[in-house]
Amino acid sequence: MIEVERIARARAAIDPVFKDTPQFVSEPLSELLGLRLLVKVESVNPIRSFKGRGADWFLQTLESEGDLVCASAGNFGQGLAYAARRRGRRLTVFAATTANQLKIARMRALGAEVRLEGKDFDAAKDAARRHAEGIGAVFVEDGAVDAIAEGAGTIAAELTDWPEPVDAVVVPVGNGALINGIAAWLRARSPATRVIGVCPEGAPSMYLSWLEGRAVSTDSIATIADGIAVRVPIAGSVTLMRELVDEVFTISEDGIVDAMRLCYQHLGLVVEPAGSAGIAGCLAKRTELAGLTVATPIAGGNLPPADAARLLDPGQA
Repeated sequence: MIEVERIARARAAIDPVFKDTPQFVSEPLSELLGLRLLVKVESVNPIRSFKGRGADWFLQTLESEGDLVCASAGNFGQGLAYAARRRGRRLTVFAATTANQLKIARMRALGAEVRLEGKDFDAAKDAARRHAEGIGAVFVEDGAVDAIAEGAGTIAAELTDWPEPVDAVVVPVGNGALINGIAAWLRARSPATRVIGVCPEGAPSMYLSWLEGRAVSTDSIATIADGIAVRVPIAGSVTLMRELVDEVFTISEDGIVDAMRLCYQHLGLVVEPAGSAGIAGCLAKRTELAGLTVATPIAGGNLPPADAARLLDPGQA
């Protein structure tokens, strides 16, 4: 159970490098979208994503000793590696054989052992779970651990410091930790704020799960947004999302690329596909959200240089 009081405690306790991130109204994007866009920049920290919040709070509250094992597309693995290194704990991260090479290199640089196994994140997670069971390590499943969602929820705690009411928050949806943490805080502290989740069309399992109120897996995924490319949802995360989140919808690949380019052109930020999904959601829903104050996190900026050259330049499309 995600607890609002624990989100407040996490806000006071997590590593300062991850909290109190910039939040401001982007005038050019607001004008372009026809709404008042409050951006929350989570990509300017040692791991370039919001994942350090939950990873740090998780390790602060973890009572078990011993080695740690997780699966990651790269950002959570970096967050956990950063927090584990500070505490002298050994971490093994399982990632797909197709994982982002920049993220793999950074996880290793932060001290994690990285093993590549499986065609996608969920296959890597199966391998990670088996390995943890085999060696008696602590298996850390992002999206299934309340403390990780509580750490992510500190983003919402900071957003509610904004001096004006926020009408809606548009959030990228991967395994659900980010949106569930944000939604839990807002339900308690800003219940009038609408919580909207966005998934890639090529990885719609969390959208389908939210619609049906149960975990719905897909046979495959096809999206550039590797950080939110979930094929097999976590049942408990789906249950929470169904209770807490007002709406979930899917966004196109073209919409994701457009959002990345908007972030680069108008915010001066290089944002990875998953990290820009909230902006893509605002772009897709701009008619419905017209005139409202809408917040969204810029959730991650781990984009390899080759991908940046290909995706951020309209002439390379």
